[in-house]
Amino acid sequence: MPLSAITDRLSGRVTGTSRGMMLMLISSVTFIAMQSLTRHAGEQVHPFEVAFFRNIFGLLALAPIFMSQGLKPLKTQRFKLHALRGSVQSFGMLAFFYGVTLIPFAEVTALSFSGPLFATLLAVLVLGERVRLRRMTALALGFVGMVIVVRPGFEEINLGTYLIVGSSITWGFSIAMIKLLSKTESSPTLVTYQGLFLLPFTCAAALSVWVWPTWEQVAIMAGVGFLGTIGHLLFAQSFKYADASALLPLDFTRLIWASILGYIVWSEVPDLWAWIGGSVIFASATYIAYRENQIAKQAKREEAAADSV
Repeated sequence: MPLSAITDRLSGRVTGTSRGMMLMLISSVTFIAMQSLTRHAGEQVHPFEVAFFRNIFGLLALAPIFMSQGLKPLKTQRFKLHALRGSVQSFGMLAFFYGVTLIPFAEVTALSFSGPLFATLLAVLVLGERVRLRRMTALALGFVGMVIVVRPGFEEINLGTYLIVGSSITWGFSIAMIKLLSKTESSPTLVTYQGLFLLPFTCAAALSVWVWPTWEQVAIMAGVGFLGTIGHLLFAQSFKYADASALLPLDFTRLIWASILGYIVWSEVPDLWAWIGGSVIFASATYIAYRENQIAKQAKREEAAADSV
């Protein structure tokens, strides 16, 4: 069954922006559930193995799409960009899966909001994109939010913090690639090639620490894979229905779910500074997305006006 048909059934008569918002909300819950299982599995099996199994079962989760569409999701004219995205993101996945087992759950989520900030920074430094005062100010405030969460000099910065920040940098790069690829590629194609290129890298890392897991541990890691793929599909599909400015505020609910799960499962009391810093990071990223959306709409209007002359 095509993904669009699945989302149509999920949303019933809901259309447009409301449908996109609903998909984003479901994806936020799915991602936190995946991260919770990742941490649980990573406490029993090395995180590199968890990442490897996540990609195996993540690809298996795409089976219904391939059964309905055949090899259509593999058709692409941008193979090199997919390869670049996948190879870079593999290091980010390994860092994230390791880091999520080392620091509080809410702090992981707060720092993960910085991905779009790094995407904007990379667009400026690498792609030469022009960013004016308002977006530059929002970018600077976002990095201030990261300092609030980490509080260097007041709290000891452990390996987990460095790993999560590093994974956010690679996620920022991935976001920049997704923006380029999504102009021509479908959501299943993006997720399929992500899994195909992540698999060999995570396999090599897993082999360096390999211990055969139990069937119970395999079942948990299967949950990680299926939830991760479903979350990415819903996340990508939500942008087909609504603008980023309408969707990203709902992504903030990940911090709420992470705080609740962290308290219930691991008895972690959410850090006030993680909430404050996470809110600053998230507000900055959301404003940047809003401004980019407004600029893109203005460019389209100007192009349409020029064509009508």
